[in-house]
Amino acid sequence: MAKTNPQMTVIHTPSNLPVHVPSAGGHHARNPGTAFNPDWLEGITVNLSAVEQRTATLLGRRTVKKEWQAAWLLKALSCIDLTTLSGDDTAGRVKRLCAKARAPLRHDLVEALGIEKLHLTTGAVCVYHEMVETAVNELKGTNIPVAAVSAGFPHGLSPLKQRLQEIKASVDAGAKEIDIVITRGHVLTGNWNALYDEVKAFREACGDAHLKSILATGELATMRNVAKASMVAMMAGSDFIKTSTGKEAVNANLNVTLVMIRMIREYFEQTGYKIGYKPAGGIGTAKDVMNYQFLMKEELGNEWLQPDLFRIGASSLLADIERQLEHFVTGRYSANNRHPVG
Repeated sequence: MAKTNPQMTVIHTPSNLPVHVPSAGGHHARNPGTAFNPDWLEGITVNLSAVEQRTATLLGRRTVKKEWQAAWLLKALSCIDLTTLSGDDTAGRVKRLCAKARAPLRHDLVEALGIEKLHLTTGAVCVYHEMVETAVNELKGTNIPVAAVSAGFPHGLSPLKQRLQEIKASVDAGAKEIDIVITRGHVLTGNWNALYDEVKAFREACGDAHLKSILATGELATMRNVAKASMVAMMAGSDFIKTSTGKEAVNANLNVTLVMIRMIREYFEQTGYKIGYKPAGGIGTAKDVMNYQFLMKEELGNEWLQPDLFRIGASSLLADIERQLEHFVTGRYSANNRHPVG
C-alpha cells in the first residue's frame, strides 16, 4: 500500500522551535459493505507470538521528544472521542464536557504554542442516548459530531428490534456517529452469518450517521476470533471497528490493535475502502496514546492518523495530554487538578 507524506502546518513556540502538526485528513468514500464472503474468513489465522514480538519491539525502539512529542500529542488530541458513560451522568456534566471538546487546551497554552489558527477541537463527544440532545445543542456552530453508544450498550443482549429503535432514536436526536456493540455470542459460536446480518441491520438503521462497531475484544476468547469479527463487521458496512466498551475486564491494548488494523489493511486491499479504527478503554496517558499512533503510522500510513480514520475513546487522556504540553511550554509538571475534563 502506497504511503504518502502528509501536508504539514508549521507552528512556533516562544523559543522558535518548530512544531509540525499533520493537517486534517481528506474525505474518502464511505464503506458500502460487501456480500458476506465466508472464503475471506477461512484463511484468517493469527500467530500470537509474532503479534507480541511485533508490539514489544515497537515499545523498545519508538520514542519522540520535545517539539516532536508536542506535535504527536496535538494530533492525538484532535482524534479523541471525549466520553462520559456513567450512570450518574447529568446535563451539567455533558455541557462541561462539550465546552472542553470545543476548547480542549487552556487558552494560555494555545497562545504559548502559537496554534490559534489550528482551531483544535476533539474528534467527537460520546454519550448515552439520553444525553445526545444536550450535547448536540451545546456543540451547535462547531464541526464536532456527537457519537451515541447504542444497541444495548454495553452488553448488547436486548431484543434486536429494540436495539434498532435505539439507533434510530439517537440519529433522530442529532447523533452523527453511532457506536454499537455486537452480540459476542455470535463470535464465540462461530455464527458469522448472524453477526453479519446483525451489523448490516445496524448500518441500515444508522442511515447517514457513521457506524462504529464495538467488538468487545476482551470477551472474544481468541485473537483469531477478533480478526474474523473485525472482517465480518467491515463486510457488513462498518465505518469504524472499535475494541471495547470500556466496561470489560480487558480493554484496548497494542496486541489486539495490531490484529484489528491488519484486518483493516486486508479489507482495504480487497475492496479499496478505508475503515477507521478506534481503541477505547484504559488509554489514560500521553505515552500510551503515542504507541497507538506509532503503530497506526507503521501499519497503515499517515492517512490513518487523521480523525476521519482514527479515534481514541477516552476522557482522562485529554488531561494528561494537556499536562504534558504544559511541561513542554514551561519545563515544569503541574498538578492534575489544573487540567479538569468535565
